[in-house]
Amino acid sequence: MIGDLIDSSPAAHALRAELVARWSEPHRHYHTLDHLHAVLAAVDDLAGLAGDVAAVRLAAWFHDAVYDGRPGWDEERSAQLAQRRLPGVGVTAARVGEVARLVRLTAAHDTLRDDDADGAVLCDADLAVLGRPGYEAYAAAVRREYAHVPDDLFAQGRAAVLRRLLAVPRLYRTGRARELWEERARRNMTAELGTLA
Repeated sequence: MIGDLIDSSPAAHALRAELVARWSEPHRHYHTLDHLHAVLAAVDDLAGLAGDVAAVRLAAWFHDAVYDGRPGWDEERSAQLAQRRLPGVGVTAARVGEVARLVRLTAAHDTLRDDDADGAVLCDADLAVLGRPGYEAYAAAVRREYAHVPDDLFAQGRAAVLRRLLAVPRLYRTGRARELWEERARRNMTAELGTLA
């Protein structure tokens, strides 16, 4: 819960309400509170691997706080939101900087450095859905978020994303995440790719 990561001031209560409202926006179908809770649960699975697990948890709360379906732009605006809101709820400047850095990493997981433990935990948690039960529901929710895109263009774009993910030698950065989710994630994505051909 975010209340364990920030102070208990009125500003902190307002921030929690703001974040819940953002994650509950009606245009979201996948990037919802369910996704946030799943990412936080996956962070819990990997928490012992993080250097600053509080920063990782805060970054999870903020990583899709702004979501308009504009990759890169959404993450940047989410990072800026964290930079604006967190100083007022008792989060140190150093941790605010780390949270914003981690949020920005989720725009392109492949920019992660090998020695970035916090980034690895957050990015692995963000991708955990690929290797967990319920993949079909996830894929259907992603399609609903892009309902404005014609079927043929969506299939081309989605197939490109899946091929890029399948092409990397290791989808997950931490050994624990690979043990938990890698094999099933590759099966799930391969099966989905077959439906897009």
